[in-house]
Amino acid sequence: MAWYTENRRPLPWRATTAPYPVWLSEVVLQQTRVDQGTAYWQRFMARWPTVHDLAGATEDEVLREWQGLGYYSRARNLLRAARQVADGHGGRFPRTYAGLLGLPGVGAYIAAAVGSICFGLPRAVVDGNVYRVLARFAGIDTPIDSTAGRKVFGALATELLDPARPGDHNQAVMELGALVCTPQRPACPACPLRTRCAALATGHVERLPVKAGRTKVRERHFNFLLFRGRRGVRLQKRAAKDIWAGLYQPPLIETGRQTGPKGMLRQLRALHPGAWAVRRAAPPVVHLLSHQRLHITFWEVAPPRGFRAPGDWTWVPAAHLGRYALPRPVERHLAPPTPA
Repeated sequence: MAWYTENRRPLPWRATTAPYPVWLSEVVLQQTRVDQGTAYWQRFMARWPTVHDLAGATEDEVLREWQGLGYYSRARNLLRAARQVADGHGGRFPRTYAGLLGLPGVGAYIAAAVGSICFGLPRAVVDGNVYRVLARFAGIDTPIDSTAGRKVFGALATELLDPARPGDHNQAVMELGALVCTPQRPACPACPLRTRCAALATGHVERLPVKAGRTKVRERHFNFLLFRGRRGVRLQKRAAKDIWAGLYQPPLIETGRQTGPKGMLRQLRALHPGAWAVRRAAPPVVHLLSHQRLHITFWEVAPPRGFRAPGDWTWVPAAHLGRYALPRPVERHLAPPTPA
């Protein structure tokens, strides 16, 4: 705790214990680096300074501000939770752990973080930083991604928690993992726990924590169809239950493997018979997600005469693209070239 008081970063959401900015920071920073997430948090707070303001936003507006952070279900749950707090709780966040867990997108970690920081609830947080600190400090080699590991580390975090200052304690352990007990090249000589660290004493710092295994990466091949004209470019809204749900993209044909111009023409004729033309294809790009590897090609195509586009293919003027939440690789491709 003394180390935290002396060394903690002056992050903007640490200037308050009000639940809305603290909750917003925790949602934004899930699976996001602090240096990247801070700018998003600041933009959200500037545009929607209260939970009532956020509750009044549209999903498209929230997704547009979230664009680039990934894991877009977090953004949709953020909006749903704000509406639940505003409409169902009179604008006040639940002050109990169970009540916080009842908000969309709030799991054990966020409920413990918001509950301890804002309401003094004696709930220990366990995130990646905490797993790493505790595994090394106590010399635990139980895999952190196993059921047994979650139980062991949860129990230890609870045992060590300072119930008088749970919010500061939780933040101190997380900050130690972020700044000192890092995944690679930890700064052990600067660690306040170095004299009691089991991993340091046994030379196992780099080996801990242990993970049981990795999730298999799924390979997918996306072919985006670019219909360009005086009216702009055609976009459609992605359906739910897949990546980028609710975001906008050019019409998509997904294939089982990478395809060339002849294969693309066959796909287009299956979509609508006629004399399609493939004008050009951009060099394929690879976009990595947590458990998926996307192989993406943008095809400029011309439809045959009499082609009637599906009703959800909307013409969007180039000047209005900034109003739409786009997947990052689509945004990069459609962005106007930077002046030399």
